[in-house]
Amino acid sequence: MALLVPSSLGDRMRSHAERTYPQECCGLLLGNIAPDGNKAIVEVWETDNVWGEDDSEPFRDADTENCTAERRYTIPPQTLLKAQKYGRDRGLQTLGFYHSHPDSVAIPSETDRRFAWAQYSYIIISVRQGKAIEFKSWQLDGDRHFQEENVSMSNEQ
Repeated sequence: MALLVPSSLGDRMRSHAERTYPQECCGLLLGNIAPDGNKAIVEVWETDNVWGEDDSEPFRDADTENCTAERRYTIPPQTLLKAQKYGRDRGLQTLGFYHSHPDSVAIPSETDRRFAWAQYSYIIISVRQGKAIEFKSWQLDGDRHFQEENVSMSNEQ
């Protein structure tokens, strides 16, 4: 199985990651799942990273040094609902999420794993000194460990 990403949407995610550097960017992946299990991204829904805008942030952890928008992201629940409704109205599913890792590798963190859901794809874009350099997708397995997902970039729109 593969995650099919039109090059234009891959470029859009990279651009979002570069624009928000040094903070993490985040967004949703909307598309369809084929009978063979391949996921095709049709639209990317860019969102704001609101990490830290609310003192009652429910996802804080013991690693307070890294609890900043440079190392964490939060998508507002109302934005998730709006994106899901938008997708549903167009016959699209939420396939997953994307976010960036500023000045770090495109490998999921322990925090990424703790809050991930098994059915979704998680694209991570590594951004070094403001330039997107690596683009990988991950999915949780049955033991809640991330496995790299095959990404197929295409020139199709």
